[in-house]
Amino acid sequence: MPVLLPSILLVALAFGLTLLWLELGHRLRPASPLRLSSGAWRVQRCNAGGSSGEQGDAGSGGSVELSGSLTLRNPHPRMEVFVPELRVNPVLLGRGDLSALRVSTRVTPHHPDEDARSDGYWFAYILKGRKSTEVEVSVRISAAADVDLRSLLDTLWLEVFWINYGPFGRLERRDGLLVPLRKPGVLTEVEAPWREGERCRVLPIRTHLLGVLDDPEAVLQRYAGPLLQPGDILTIGETPLAVMQGRYHHPATVQPSMLARLLCRVFHPTSSLASACGLQTLIDVVGPARVLCAWLAGSAMKLVGLKGGFYRLAGDQARLIDDITGTTPPYDQTIVLGPHQPEDVCERLAAALGVGVAIVDVNDLGRVKVLAASQGCDEALLQRALRPNPAGNANERTPLVLVRPA
Repeated sequence: MPVLLPSILLVALAFGLTLLWLELGHRLRPASPLRLSSGAWRVQRCNAGGSSGEQGDAGSGGSVELSGSLTLRNPHPRMEVFVPELRVNPVLLGRGDLSALRVSTRVTPHHPDEDARSDGYWFAYILKGRKSTEVEVSVRISAAADVDLRSLLDTLWLEVFWINYGPFGRLERRDGLLVPLRKPGVLTEVEAPWREGERCRVLPIRTHLLGVLDDPEAVLQRYAGPLLQPGDILTIGETPLAVMQGRYHHPATVQPSMLARLLCRVFHPTSSLASACGLQTLIDVVGPARVLCAWLAGSAMKLVGLKGGFYRLAGDQARLIDDITGTTPPYDQTIVLGPHQPEDVCERLAAALGVGVAIVDVNDLGRVKVLAASQGCDEALLQRALRPNPAGNANERTPLVLVRPA
Protein backbone atom coordinates (compact mmCIF):
# COMPACT_ATOMS: atom_id res chain seq x y z
CA MET A 1 0.00 0.00 0.00
CA PRO A 2 2.76 2.56 0.82
CA VAL A 3 4.34 1.80 -2.59
CA LEU A 4 0.99 2.12 -4.42
CA LEU A 5 0.05 5.48 -2.90
CA PRO A 6 2.75 7.53 -4.69
CA SER A 7 1.71 5.99 -8.02
CA ILE A 8 -1.93 6.93 -7.43
CA LEU A 9 -0.90 10.47 -6.53
CA LEU A 10 1.24 10.75 -9.68
CA VAL A 11 -1.63 9.54 -11.86
CA ALA A 12 -4.02 11.97 -10.18
CA LEU A 13 -1.52 14.81 -10.65
CA ALA A 14 -1.00 13.94 -14.30
CA PHE A 15 -4.75 13.79 -14.88
CA GLY A 16 -5.27 17.13 -13.12
CA LEU A 17 -2.53 18.75 -15.21
CA THR A 18 -4.13 17.32 -18.37
CA LEU A 19 -7.48 18.86 -17.45
CA LEU A 20 -5.76 22.18 -16.70
CA TRP A 21 -3.96 22.08 -20.05
CA LEU A 22 -7.23 21.38 -21.88
CA GLU A 23 -9.05 24.22 -20.13
CA LEU A 24 -6.25 26.73 -20.67
CA GLY A 25 -5.98 25.79 -24.33
CA HIS A 26 -9.73 26.18 -24.69
CA ARG A 27 -9.95 29.54 -22.93
CA LEU A 28 -6.90 31.01 -24.71
CA ARG A 29 -8.08 30.14 -28.22
CA PRO A 30 -8.11 32.99 -30.75
CA ALA A 31 -11.46 34.75 -30.51
CA SER A 32 -12.94 38.00 -31.69
CA PRO A 33 -15.06 40.14 -29.33
CA LEU A 34 -17.24 41.53 -32.16
CA ARG A 35 -20.96 40.78 -32.09
CA LEU A 36 -23.52 41.09 -34.90
CA SER A 37 -27.21 41.72 -34.37
CA SER A 38 -30.14 42.83 -36.50
CA GLY A 39 -32.91 45.34 -36.05
CA ALA A 40 -36.43 45.21 -37.49
CA TRP A 41 -36.89 44.62 -41.21
CA ARG A 42 -39.32 46.31 -43.55
CA VAL A 43 -41.02 44.31 -46.33
CA GLN A 44 -42.69 46.34 -49.05
CA ARG A 45 -44.23 45.18 -52.30
CA CYS A 46 -44.36 47.14 -55.52
CA ASN A 47 -46.65 46.42 -58.45
CA ALA A 48 -45.49 46.24 -62.05
CA GLY A 49 -46.00 49.98 -62.44
CA GLY A 50 -43.58 50.73 -59.62
CA SER A 51 -46.02 51.99 -57.01
CA SER A 52 -45.62 50.73 -53.48
CA GLY A 53 -48.08 48.50 -51.69
CA GLU A 54 -48.68 47.88 -48.03
CA GLN A 55 -45.95 46.75 -45.70
CA GLY A 56 -46.17 43.09 -44.70
CA ASP A 57 -46.63 39.94 -46.75
CA ALA A 58 -44.90 39.64 -50.12
CA GLY A 59 -46.94 40.93 -53.03
CA SER A 60 -48.22 39.58 -56.33
CA GLY A 61 -46.32 40.54 -59.47
CA GLY A 62 -43.80 43.39 -59.72
CA SER A 63 -41.23 43.22 -56.97
CA VAL A 64 -40.67 42.90 -53.26
CA GLU A 65 -38.22 45.16 -51.47
CA LEU A 66 -36.73 44.42 -48.06
CA SER A 67 -34.57 46.69 -45.97
CA GLY A 68 -33.07 46.31 -42.55
CA SER A 69 -30.04 47.13 -40.47
CA LEU A 70 -27.21 45.15 -38.97
CA THR A 71 -25.30 46.35 -35.92
CA LEU A 72 -21.64 45.48 -35.37
CA ARG A 73 -20.62 45.96 -31.75
CA ASN A 74 -17.24 45.72 -30.02
CA PRO A 75 -17.76 45.24 -26.24
CA HIS A 76 -14.03 44.98 -25.51
CA PRO A 77 -12.75 47.98 -23.53
CA ARG A 78 -9.44 48.34 -25.44
CA MET A 79 -9.08 45.97 -28.39
CA GLU A 80 -9.50 47.45 -31.87
CA VAL A 81 -10.79 45.04 -34.51
CA PHE A 82 -10.76 45.48 -38.30
CA VAL A 83 -13.69 44.48 -40.48
CA PRO A 84 -12.02 44.33 -43.92
CA GLU A 85 -14.84 42.42 -45.62
CA LEU A 86 -18.61 42.14 -45.25
CA ARG A 87 -21.07 40.74 -47.77
CA VAL A 88 -24.55 39.25 -47.70
CA ASN A 89 -26.02 36.33 -49.60
CA PRO A 90 -29.84 36.23 -49.83
CA VAL A 91 -31.33 32.73 -50.05
CA LEU A 92 -35.01 32.51 -50.95
CA LEU A 93 -37.29 29.79 -49.61
CA GLY A 94 -40.56 29.44 -51.46
CA ARG A 95 -43.43 27.21 -52.47
CA GLY A 96 -42.37 26.42 -56.00
CA ASP A 97 -39.72 27.03 -58.64
CA LEU A 98 -37.91 30.29 -57.89
CA SER A 99 -35.52 30.22 -60.85
CA ALA A 100 -37.39 32.99 -62.70
CA LEU A 101 -36.90 35.47 -59.88
CA ARG A 102 -34.17 38.10 -59.87
CA VAL A 103 -32.53 39.07 -56.61
CA SER A 104 -30.24 42.05 -56.06
CA THR A 105 -28.65 43.30 -52.84
CA ARG A 106 -26.90 46.41 -51.63
CA VAL A 107 -24.86 46.88 -48.46
CA THR A 108 -24.41 50.45 -47.22
CA PRO A 109 -22.29 51.16 -44.13
CA HIS A 110 -23.39 53.97 -41.82
CA HIS A 111 -20.22 54.39 -39.80
CA PRO A 112 -20.27 57.19 -37.23
CA ASP A 113 -16.94 58.58 -38.43
CA GLU A 114 -16.68 57.69 -42.15
CA ASP A 115 -19.01 58.14 -45.10
CA ALA A 116 -20.02 55.25 -47.32
CA ARG A 117 -18.68 55.03 -50.86
CA SER A 118 -21.18 55.75 -53.62
CA ASP A 119 -19.99 52.74 -55.64
CA GLY A 120 -21.03 50.30 -52.92
CA TYR A 121 -17.48 49.11 -52.16
CA TRP A 122 -16.99 47.94 -48.58
CA PHE A 123 -13.78 49.52 -47.29
CA ALA A 124 -11.90 48.06 -44.32
CA TYR A 125 -13.21 49.62 -41.13
CA ILE A 126 -11.71 49.73 -37.64
CA LEU A 127 -14.19 49.12 -34.83
CA LYS A 128 -12.68 50.55 -31.66
CA GLY A 129 -13.27 49.31 -28.13
CA ARG A 130 -16.81 49.78 -26.79
CA LYS A 131 -17.96 51.22 -30.11
CA SER A 132 -20.53 50.08 -32.65
CA THR A 133 -21.52 50.78 -36.22
CA GLU A 134 -24.54 50.07 -38.39
CA VAL A 135 -24.94 48.59 -41.83
CA GLU A 136 -28.02 48.99 -44.01
CA VAL A 137 -28.96 46.02 -46.19
CA SER A 138 -31.42 46.26 -49.06
CA VAL A 139 -32.74 43.26 -51.00
CA ARG A 140 -34.95 43.52 -54.09
CA ILE A 141 -36.80 40.48 -55.47
CA SER A 142 -38.39 40.99 -58.88
CA ALA A 143 -40.08 38.89 -61.54
CA ALA A 144 -42.18 39.16 -64.67
CA ALA A 145 -45.75 40.40 -64.39
CA ASP A 146 -47.18 36.90 -64.82
CA VAL A 147 -45.38 35.57 -61.71
CA ASP A 148 -47.47 35.56 -58.53
CA LEU A 149 -44.97 36.54 -55.87
CA ARG A 150 -47.60 36.47 -53.15
CA SER A 151 -48.17 32.75 -53.51
CA LEU A 152 -44.58 31.86 -54.45
CA LEU A 153 -42.42 33.55 -51.83
CA ASP A 154 -42.26 32.41 -48.23
CA THR A 155 -39.06 33.37 -46.42
CA LEU A 156 -35.75 35.13 -46.95
CA TRP A 157 -32.69 33.61 -45.30
CA LEU A 158 -29.94 36.23 -45.24
CA GLU A 159 -26.41 34.92 -44.78
CA VAL A 160 -23.86 37.45 -43.57
CA PHE A 161 -20.20 36.73 -44.30
CA TRP A 162 -17.74 39.01 -42.54
CA ILE A 163 -14.07 39.00 -41.57
CA ASN A 164 -12.69 39.90 -38.14
CA TYR A 165 -9.02 40.90 -38.16
CA GLY A 166 -6.98 41.75 -35.09
CA PRO A 167 -4.65 40.43 -32.35
CA PHE A 168 -6.38 37.04 -32.62
CA GLY A 169 -5.52 36.71 -36.31
CA ARG A 170 -7.98 36.59 -39.22
CA LEU A 171 -11.31 34.92 -38.47
CA GLU A 172 -14.11 34.26 -40.92
CA ARG A 173 -17.55 34.78 -39.41
CA ARG A 174 -20.82 33.52 -40.87
CA ASP A 175 -24.18 34.53 -39.43
CA GLY A 176 -27.71 34.05 -40.70
CA LEU A 177 -31.06 35.64 -40.01
CA LEU A 178 -34.52 34.88 -41.26
CA VAL A 179 -37.01 37.43 -42.59
CA PRO A 180 -40.59 36.13 -43.10
CA LEU A 181 -42.21 37.26 -46.33
CA ARG A 182 -45.65 35.89 -45.49
CA LYS A 183 -47.42 34.85 -42.30
CA PRO A 184 -50.37 32.48 -41.81
CA GLY A 185 -53.67 33.78 -40.54
CA VAL A 186 -54.62 33.61 -36.89
CA LEU A 187 -57.00 30.80 -35.90
CA THR A 188 -60.37 31.50 -34.33
CA GLU A 189 -62.12 29.15 -31.91
CA VAL A 190 -64.68 28.21 -34.57
CA GLU A 191 -62.16 27.11 -37.20
CA ALA A 192 -59.57 25.61 -34.83
CA PRO A 193 -58.95 21.92 -35.73
CA TRP A 194 -58.91 20.47 -32.21
CA ARG A 195 -57.83 16.86 -31.74
CA GLU A 196 -59.28 14.63 -29.09
CA GLY A 197 -56.73 13.15 -26.72
CA GLU A 198 -56.72 11.15 -23.52
CA ARG A 199 -58.90 13.25 -21.20
CA CYS A 200 -57.84 16.37 -23.05
CA ARG A 201 -58.05 18.28 -26.33
CA VAL A 202 -54.98 19.22 -28.34
CA LEU A 203 -54.51 21.96 -30.94
CA PRO A 204 -51.31 22.30 -33.02
CA ILE A 205 -50.95 25.97 -33.97
CA ARG A 206 -49.27 26.97 -37.21
CA THR A 207 -46.91 29.97 -37.31
CA HIS A 208 -44.55 31.51 -39.81
CA LEU A 209 -40.98 30.23 -39.86
CA LEU A 210 -39.47 31.69 -36.70
CA GLY A 211 -36.11 33.40 -36.24
CA VAL A 212 -34.08 35.92 -34.26
CA LEU A 213 -36.28 38.81 -35.40
CA ASP A 214 -39.23 37.28 -33.50
CA ASP A 215 -40.06 37.93 -29.87
CA PRO A 216 -41.39 34.77 -28.15
CA GLU A 217 -44.07 36.62 -26.24
CA ALA A 218 -45.30 38.42 -29.36
CA VAL A 219 -45.41 35.15 -31.32
CA LEU A 220 -47.45 33.37 -28.63
CA GLN A 221 -49.80 36.33 -28.26
CA ARG A 222 -50.38 36.61 -32.01
CA TYR A 223 -51.07 32.98 -32.83
CA ALA A 224 -52.43 31.56 -29.57
CA GLY A 225 -53.71 34.57 -27.64
CA PRO A 226 -57.25 34.65 -29.12
CA LEU A 227 -57.77 30.95 -28.24
CA LEU A 228 -56.54 30.85 -24.64
CA GLN A 229 -58.86 29.96 -21.78
CA PRO A 230 -58.21 29.49 -18.03
CA GLY A 231 -56.73 26.06 -17.36
CA ASP A 232 -55.03 25.78 -20.77
CA ILE A 233 -51.36 24.90 -21.14
CA LEU A 234 -49.49 26.33 -24.12
CA THR A 235 -46.36 24.46 -25.16
CA ILE A 236 -43.56 25.56 -27.43
CA GLY A 237 -40.84 23.37 -28.91
CA GLU A 238 -37.37 23.81 -27.50
CA THR A 239 -35.77 24.29 -30.94
CA PRO A 240 -38.10 27.08 -32.16
CA LEU A 241 -37.50 28.93 -28.89
CA ALA A 242 -33.75 28.46 -29.22
CA VAL A 243 -33.63 29.91 -32.74
CA MET A 244 -35.65 32.93 -31.61
CA GLN A 245 -32.97 33.41 -28.95
CA GLY A 246 -30.29 33.25 -31.66
CA ARG A 247 -28.77 30.06 -30.28
CA TYR A 248 -27.56 28.61 -33.57
CA HIS A 249 -24.41 28.91 -35.65
CA HIS A 250 -22.95 27.60 -38.87
CA PRO A 251 -20.43 24.72 -38.61
CA ALA A 252 -17.99 26.81 -40.65
CA THR A 253 -17.49 29.00 -37.58
CA VAL A 254 -16.60 26.04 -35.33
CA GLN A 255 -12.96 25.04 -34.90
CA PRO A 256 -12.93 21.43 -33.63
CA SER A 257 -10.20 20.61 -31.13
CA MET A 258 -8.27 17.37 -31.05
CA LEU A 259 -10.45 16.24 -28.12
CA ALA A 260 -13.62 16.80 -30.17
CA ARG A 261 -12.19 14.95 -33.18
CA LEU A 262 -11.26 11.94 -31.02
CA LEU A 263 -14.27 11.66 -28.69
CA CYS A 264 -16.94 12.23 -31.33
CA ARG A 265 -16.09 8.82 -32.82
CA VAL A 266 -17.39 6.96 -29.75
CA PHE A 267 -20.94 8.32 -29.97
CA HIS A 268 -23.73 6.61 -31.88
CA PRO A 269 -23.77 7.78 -35.53
CA THR A 270 -27.26 9.29 -35.10
CA SER A 271 -26.17 11.41 -32.12
CA SER A 272 -25.65 15.15 -32.62
CA LEU A 273 -22.34 14.67 -30.79
CA ALA A 274 -21.05 12.17 -33.35
CA SER A 275 -19.50 14.95 -35.46
CA ALA A 276 -16.45 16.97 -34.47
CA CYS A 277 -18.34 20.28 -34.83
CA GLY A 278 -21.33 19.01 -32.86
CA LEU A 279 -19.18 17.84 -29.95
CA GLN A 280 -17.05 20.98 -30.11
CA THR A 281 -20.24 23.01 -29.69
CA LEU A 282 -20.85 21.21 -26.39
CA ILE A 283 -17.21 21.75 -25.39
CA ASP A 284 -17.59 25.46 -26.10
CA VAL A 285 -20.56 25.57 -23.70
CA VAL A 286 -19.34 23.47 -20.75
CA GLY A 287 -15.59 23.23 -21.29
CA PRO A 288 -13.29 20.36 -22.35
CA ALA A 289 -12.51 19.19 -18.79
CA ARG A 290 -16.17 18.51 -18.01
CA VAL A 291 -16.73 16.73 -21.32
CA LEU A 292 -13.70 14.48 -20.83
CA CYS A 293 -14.62 13.68 -17.21
CA ALA A 294 -18.24 12.99 -18.20
CA TRP A 295 -17.08 10.62 -20.92
CA LEU A 296 -14.70 8.74 -18.62
CA ALA A 297 -17.29 8.46 -15.85
CA GLY A 298 -20.04 7.57 -18.31
CA SER A 299 -17.90 4.82 -19.80
CA ALA A 300 -17.22 3.42 -16.33
CA MET A 301 -20.94 3.50 -15.52
CA LYS A 302 -21.70 1.53 -18.69
CA LEU A 303 -19.46 -1.26 -17.46
CA VAL A 304 -21.79 -1.76 -14.49
CA GLY A 305 -24.96 -1.50 -16.60
CA LEU A 306 -25.82 2.18 -16.06
CA LYS A 307 -26.56 3.97 -19.33
CA GLY A 308 -26.87 7.70 -20.06
CA GLY A 309 -24.21 8.72 -17.55
CA PHE A 310 -22.40 10.99 -19.99
CA TYR A 311 -25.51 13.04 -20.77
CA ARG A 312 -26.37 13.45 -17.10
CA LEU A 313 -22.86 14.54 -16.18
CA ALA A 314 -22.17 16.73 -19.22
CA GLY A 315 -25.24 18.90 -18.64
CA ASP A 316 -28.57 19.57 -20.33
CA GLN A 317 -27.03 20.90 -23.53
CA ALA A 318 -25.52 17.48 -24.25
CA ARG A 319 -29.04 16.20 -25.01
CA LEU A 320 -30.42 19.38 -26.55
CA ILE A 321 -27.85 20.21 -29.23
CA ASP A 322 -29.13 19.52 -32.75
CA ASP A 323 -26.45 18.99 -35.38
CA ILE A 324 -27.04 19.81 -39.05
CA THR A 325 -30.13 18.15 -40.60
CA GLY A 326 -31.68 18.07 -37.13
CA THR A 327 -34.09 20.95 -37.72
CA THR A 328 -36.27 22.44 -40.45
CA PRO A 329 -34.67 24.44 -43.33
CA PRO A 330 -32.82 26.76 -43.34
CA TYR A 331 -31.67 25.79 -39.84
CA ASP A 332 -30.88 22.30 -41.15
CA GLN A 333 -27.48 23.71 -42.16
CA THR A 334 -26.73 25.03 -38.68
CA ILE A 335 -26.02 23.65 -35.23
CA VAL A 336 -28.79 24.61 -32.80
CA LEU A 337 -28.30 24.64 -29.04
CA GLY A 338 -30.98 24.23 -26.42
CA PRO A 339 -32.84 27.32 -25.18
CA HIS A 340 -31.33 29.71 -22.64
CA GLN A 341 -32.86 29.88 -19.15
CA PRO A 342 -36.02 27.93 -20.04
CA GLU A 343 -37.48 28.12 -16.51
CA ASP A 344 -37.36 31.92 -16.48
CA VAL A 345 -38.85 32.05 -19.98
CA CYS A 346 -41.80 29.88 -18.93
CA GLU A 347 -42.62 31.99 -15.90
CA ARG A 348 -42.38 35.23 -17.87
CA LEU A 349 -44.58 33.96 -20.72
CA ALA A 350 -47.11 32.45 -18.31
CA ALA A 351 -47.45 35.78 -16.51
CA ALA A 352 -47.98 37.60 -19.81
CA LEU A 353 -50.51 35.10 -21.24
CA GLY A 354 -52.40 34.13 -18.11
CA VAL A 355 -52.10 30.37 -18.75
CA GLY A 356 -49.52 27.69 -18.09
CA VAL A 357 -46.53 27.58 -20.46
CA ALA A 358 -44.14 24.69 -21.01
CA ILE A 359 -41.07 24.15 -23.20
CA VAL A 360 -41.01 20.63 -24.57
CA ASP A 361 -38.98 18.25 -26.70
CA VAL A 362 -41.13 15.60 -28.39
CA ASN A 363 -40.36 13.01 -31.05
CA ASP A 364 -42.25 10.47 -33.15
CA LEU A 365 -41.23 7.62 -30.84
CA GLY A 366 -43.55 8.84 -28.11
CA ARG A 367 -40.80 10.42 -26.04
CA VAL A 368 -41.95 13.57 -24.27
CA LYS A 369 -39.46 15.63 -22.29
CA VAL A 370 -40.68 18.72 -20.49
CA LEU A 371 -37.61 20.96 -20.29
CA ALA A 372 -39.33 23.57 -18.16
CA ALA A 373 -42.85 24.54 -17.14
CA SER A 374 -44.46 27.39 -15.27
CA GLN A 375 -45.86 26.81 -11.81
CA GLY A 376 -49.04 24.76 -11.71
CA CYS A 377 -48.55 22.95 -15.03
CA ASP A 378 -49.82 19.38 -14.98
CA GLU A 379 -46.89 17.41 -16.43
CA ALA A 380 -48.89 14.18 -16.42
CA LEU A 381 -51.43 15.91 -18.68
CA LEU A 382 -48.65 17.08 -20.99
CA GLN A 383 -47.27 13.55 -21.23
CA ARG A 384 -50.67 12.19 -22.27
CA ALA A 385 -51.41 15.00 -24.69
CA LEU A 386 -48.04 15.18 -26.44
CA ARG A 387 -47.18 11.50 -26.68
CA PRO A 388 -48.72 11.24 -30.21
CA ASN A 389 -46.46 14.18 -31.20
CA PRO A 390 -49.20 16.49 -32.55
CA ALA A 391 -46.65 19.12 -33.63
CA GLY A 392 -44.83 16.67 -35.91
CA ASN A 393 -41.14 16.49 -36.77
CA ALA A 394 -41.22 17.49 -40.43
CA ASN A 395 -42.10 20.87 -41.95
CA GLU A 396 -45.53 21.29 -40.34
CA ARG A 397 -44.50 24.64 -38.81
CA THR A 398 -46.63 24.04 -35.76
CA PRO A 399 -44.17 24.85 -32.95
CA LEU A 400 -47.03 25.73 -30.59
CA VAL A 401 -49.44 23.17 -29.17
CA LEU A 402 -52.36 24.20 -27.02
CA VAL A 403 -53.47 21.59 -24.46
CA ARG A 404 -56.89 21.90 -22.86
CA PRO A 405 -58.05 19.51 -20.12
CA ALA A 406 -61.28 17.68 -20.98
